Amino acid sequence: MSLFGSANFGLPRLKPLPSKRSHVVSVLDIGSTKVVCMIGRLTPRAESQILPGRTHSIEVIGIGHQKSRGVKNGVIADLDAVESVVRLAVDAAERMAGLTIDSLIVNVSAGRLQSDVYTATIDLGGQEVEANDLKKVLAAAGHQSLRTDRAILHSLPTGFSLDGERGIRDPLAMFGDVLGVDMHVLTAERPALKNLELCVNRAHLSVEGMVATPYASGLAALVDDEVELGCAAIDMGGGTTTISVFAEGKLVHADAVGLGGHHVTTDLARGLSTRIEDAERLKVVHGSALPNSADERDIISVPPIGEDDRDQPTHVPRALVSRIVRARIEETLELIRDRIQRSGFSPIVGKRIVLTGGASQLTGLPEAARRILARNVRIGRPLGVSGLPAAAKGPAFSTAVGLMIYPQVADLETHAAGSGMFSTLGGNSRFARMGQWRKESF
Repeated sequence: MSLFGSANFGLPRLKPLPSKRSHVVSVLDIGSTKVVCMIGRLTPRAESQILPGRTHSIEVIGIGHQKSRGVKNGVIADLDAVESVVRLAVDAAERMAGLTIDSLIVNVSAGRLQSDVYTATIDLGGQEVEANDLKKVLAAAGHQSLRTDRAILHSLPTGFSLDGERGIRDPLAMFGDVLGVDMHVLTAERPALKNLELCVNRAHLSVEGMVATPYASGLAALVDDEVELGCAAIDMGGGTTTISVFAEGKLVHADAVGLGGHHVTTDLARGLSTRIEDAERLKVVHGSALPNSADERDIISVPPIGEDDRDQPTHVPRALVSRIVRARIEETLELIRDRIQRSGFSPIVGKRIVLTGGASQLTGLPEAARRILARNVRIGRPLGVSGLPAAAKGPAFSTAVGLMIYPQVADLETHAAGSGMFSTLGGNSRFARMGQWRKESF
């Protein structure tokens, strides 16, 4: 059973969270290194100084994670392999939580994520701004972003303007002649999303919503001041590194590059002529992104690649391992620096960068990032979630936790359903029905 018919294609959108009662949310982070399924209970909470943007507190009641198979650089390369790993991860989480799930919120790293800002204005004729005017201007911006080859993952109004005065957060009931909006639209290629959904459907589950990986990891790893003042979250995964820029409480830009921790491992495996799993261990134990004078003297043994018992391990100075690691890390960081520069959001990022994701745990990485990105860098771990086992509290689980947080901010988005934006959809699809509550509640 697929949400997307063969001719029709619209993304599933989340229903709003119940504000009075608790609600179970299940998420699936499909990565190049691991696949994580988390089941959490979201309970409404009172306003609080700590993480004030959150409407619900999150308690993880089930978690399952598996070594990933069939995913390469964030792209699904083998449907059967991914399906079986998804089944295993979901099964483990269900057993721990003691309940079965039928739908999930899934992350998207593939499909060449693309961020664009669309601006639209409408004439008010000196009247006050009404809800209908907001709807109109958002729809006008949404229309510009429609493309047949790409699907909209997120569309967030980042700011309104009245008569050319920018930076207005909520223009409702204000007076003016011209109302304008800047809309940040994040899109991905349709086939990549289709394949992602197919994987989940084959495991007899449905997709409740899709969230771009950079958005999810930013939600989990950034604190409120960073999101307000402007900050970039860099999620260094196994196969991809994603960038998200937040300002004034909203996601304003996102990007992804096809380089990650796994590339460091394969460089080591090639350079030292050893197996991938041995290279991974060498990277974790001995690899460093910083040059160190003692490295020349330290000798480490590298297991041979063959099965033959007569093959002796080779001995190399630790400096060689670090040199190979450093070359790839510097390349990745330089690429990120150039992407931030090119995006035009460099001034908004200012001096704040948060590194998260499994590959951010490499020794010396924050220092290397400080040098290359020329900014303050900290390692971000998932914040404000209870019930996580110790093993899942690290930066490697930021995306999964971010997917848990996402339903609380999903209503910031505007998908102008019914305004012809998604006219390709059949009127009775689940998507059209979801569009209906948006129209009624927006």
